[in-house]
Amino acid sequence: MFILFIFCSSINLVDWLQNHLISCPFKALTGIDCPGCGFQRSFIALVQGDLSKSWSLYPPTIPLLLLFIAVGLFYKFQINQRHLLSKILIIAVGNFVMVSYLYKVFIR
Repeated sequence: MFILFIFCSSINLVDWLQNHLISCPFKALTGIDCPGCGFQRSFIALVQGDLSKSWSLYPPTIPLLLLFIAVGLFYKFQINQRHLLSKILIIAVGNFVMVSYLYKVFIR
């Protein structure tokens, strides 16, 4: 019964997310995708369980979500060297975002 409740809730969540997408102000002003364009659609695909579609829409979605979870856990559990680990993860994911963006703009 609990699984059915979660499934029904996720359907409503997906419908709500799809109906409340936020438009990109950078793209509206310039006509050029920003480094975050595609995150919302990719997150919706991830919530629906479609990992390959999520990756094709915006590859940094999963690393960004893992970064948020990791940094939250570092601070919740007072991990030693959490500042250093957080900085390393932020730089790594930031570089991944920029490489993915440059690939989308210049190669794809």
